[in-house]
Amino acid sequence: MENERETLNIVAVGHVDHGKSTVIGRLLYDTHSIPEGAIDRVKRISKEKGKPFEYAYLLDAFEEEQKQGITIDTTEIQFRTPKRDYVIIDAPGHKEFLKNMISGAAHAEAALLIIDANEGIQEQSKRHGYILSLLGIKKVYVLVNKMDLVGYSEKKFLEIEYEMNRFLNNLNVYPLKYIPISAFYGDNMIEKSENMPWYDGKPILEAIDDFEKGKGLENKALRFPIQDVYKFDARRIIAGRIESGQLKVGDQILISPSNHVTQVKSIEAWVEKDRVDIVKAGMSVGITVEDEFFNKRGEFISHVENAPLVSNFFEANLFWMGKQSLVENKKYKLKLATQEVECEIFAINKVIDATTLATNDEAVVVKTNDVAEVIIKTKESIAFDEFKNNQHTGRFVLVDGYDVCGGGIVSGLVKAIATVNKFVKENLEVNVQCFDEYYMLLPGQDIQKFTRHPRVYTIGEPLPVAGDTYSYPTSFNLIDLENQHVVKVRNSKFENLLSLEDYSYEPVVHLNTLGLTIKLQSADDYQRFINEYKGLSNPKRKDEFFAKQWLNFSKYRSIGFKQASKLNAEYEI
Repeated sequence: MENERETLNIVAVGHVDHGKSTVIGRLLYDTHSIPEGAIDRVKRISKEKGKPFEYAYLLDAFEEEQKQGITIDTTEIQFRTPKRDYVIIDAPGHKEFLKNMISGAAHAEAALLIIDANEGIQEQSKRHGYILSLLGIKKVYVLVNKMDLVGYSEKKFLEIEYEMNRFLNNLNVYPLKYIPISAFYGDNMIEKSENMPWYDGKPILEAIDDFEKGKGLENKALRFPIQDVYKFDARRIIAGRIESGQLKVGDQILISPSNHVTQVKSIEAWVEKDRVDIVKAGMSVGITVEDEFFNKRGEFISHVENAPLVSNFFEANLFWMGKQSLVENKKYKLKLATQEVECEIFAINKVIDATTLATNDEAVVVKTNDVAEVIIKTKESIAFDEFKNNQHTGRFVLVDGYDVCGGGIVSGLVKAIATVNKFVKENLEVNVQCFDEYYMLLPGQDIQKFTRHPRVYTIGEPLPVAGDTYSYPTSFNLIDLENQHVVKVRNSKFENLLSLEDYSYEPVVHLNTLGLTIKLQSADDYQRFINEYKGLSNPKRKDEFFAKQWLNFSKYRSIGFKQASKLNAEYEI
C-alpha cells in the first residue's frame, strides 16, 4: 500500500562550492519532483544572472542565498524512486553554518559526501567526514563531482578515493561507494555516463536504492522517553514517542531514573476502534500504569531486564559550535531525548583537530568547530544509553543561553573519578600534588591549595609541567620518599616509574611529590638525603629540620592571587 512505502533520510555534506545543492537539484529535476512553477522561477533567475540553468537554485530558496551563491539554511526536500521515498537534507558547507549542518545530519540515516574533483579534498571535506563519524552515520557514499573539470580523469578520481579513504578509515567510516559524477552535465546522475567508461558502478539514482534501511529498532531494548503526563477524568496518561523496542499491555516496566517499577494497564487511543494492545518503535502513544507514581517529562520507560544507564557523570564526544569557547565549570543546559537538565563540563580529556585528527591532551578550552572528548556532570542523575547501542537515547545537544552550541554522543559511563593526580605503572602508583596550584585568596589573605580535576597518568602521557603557580623543567625525577618510588619525567612526558631501591642518582632536577625542589647536586648528596630520611625517628611525620635542609618551595613554585568569590573550586588546606 502507498502508506507503507519506506522512507530514507539522506544528508548531503561537503566543502562549500563543491556542488551539494547542484547534485540534489539535479536529482529532483530528473525525477520530476519539482513543480513546474519552481522550475520556471529558476529559469527566470538564471536568465537574469546571464547564466545557464542553475540546478542549485531549486534548493537555495532564499534571495540572499542566491546573491551569495552559498546555502545558508538546512533544506529538506522529498523525491522518490520506484523502491522508496527519500528525504534529502542539504546541509551548509561554510564554517559558520555548521550548526545547521549538525541539526540536519542528526536526523539522517545515510550520507552523500561531495568532493570537487578539481579542488580536491578540503578542510571542510574532512571536518564533515568527522562529523558523520561523530553522529554515527556509517552508510556513506563519496561523490566526486565536477569530473568534467579534470577531463573525466580516472587517475584523479582514484587519487581522491585513496586520500579520502586514508582519512575516513581512521574514523571507522568506510564509504560503501565512490561515484564519479558531473552533476551539472548529468554524468552518472540518472544514467551511466559515456564520458567515464572506466567506471563500472551504478549512477547515483540507482546506487542510493542500495542503501539498506536500518532494521530492527523495534527489536532493540525498549526506550520510551516521557514527553508529558496528561490528566483525563480519573486517568493519568503518560505520553511520548517510543524510540526503540515494543510495549504491550501487562508488561512490567521500569521508570528511570526514579527507579519505579509498575505494570502497563492500558494503551490509550482517541477512538475505541484504534485501540491496540501492542505498540512499537516510531509510534507516538499514551499509556496508563497500575501504580500512581509522580512521573515527569524526561524520564525513560524501559523493561526491567533492559534498563538504560543512569548517572550524573558520563563520557562523551562533543562537537562545539558556540561563539564562546567551551570551558570547565561553566553551566550549560543538556538536552537528551525529552530530558533537559543543567550540566557542566567536569573535565576536558582531549581536544581533536577535526581536519588533521591531531590531539591536544592538555587543552583547557574547546574552541568553535573543535571536537573534544569530555566528561559531563549533570545537576541530577539522568537516563541514557551509549550511542553505539542506541542512537536515539545516546545523542544530546548543549545549550548556552538560548543557543544550541554543541552536539555530541555518549561514549560511556565514567569508570572512576580520580580524587588525586597519580602516576601508574603496572602495580606501582605514586600520588602527587605537584600539579596543584597555590593561591592567596583576597581579601582574607588565606593561602589555599587548589587541585584541578585530577588525572591518572600512564607511561608516555604528556604532563602539565607548567601551571599558574608552578613551572618545572621539561625533564626531572620525582621522589616519593614515603612509598619509596621514583617517577622519571622526560620531555614533559611520563617516562618511567620504579622503586627507590632500583634507582641510581641521575644529574637532573629532583622534586618531591609536592613539587618542592630537593637540593641535590651530586650522588653523595643523594645518598646523604636518603640516609637522613631513613634516620628520622618517624619518617612519615614531616621533620622541620630535614625539610629546611633539603627542600626549596620557591625555585619552581610561587603563590598566585585570586578573589575568593571568583575561584570556583574545592580547596584543600
